[in-house]
Amino acid sequence: QVQLVESGGGLVQAGGSLRLSCATSRTIFSNNHMGWYRQAPGKQREFVASITRGATTYYADSVKGRFTISRDNAKNTVLLQMNSLKPEDTAVYYCNTIPTLQIVHWGQGTQVTVSS
Repeated sequence: QVQLVESGGGLVQAGGSLRLSCATSRTIFSNNHMGWYRQAPGKQREFVASITRGATTYYADSVKGRFTISRDNAKNTVLLQMNSLKPEDTAVYYCNTIPTLQIVHWGQGTQVTVSS
């Protein structure tokens, strides 16, 4: 059963913008804090940003001021607006609950590639 579906990635030049979207079920969305993670080639998956059910946001230092996470409660969707992208932002981006849960499986992710 597909629980998390990420979309919106692509190829962009440095300084450009992308908007990622993560669709999930109402059960998962309404009962959990949600977050974005990313995994670059040869590196471990890392935290990018999170948003609580009350819409409080947190960001990794590396993206603070450039990325914005939000929740669309009507569509059970978590969004990540990424501006001023850098080559080091290149990775596969995933969404998941915060904290992650055994019953919520990772999705396929969406590839973001930033060219210099």
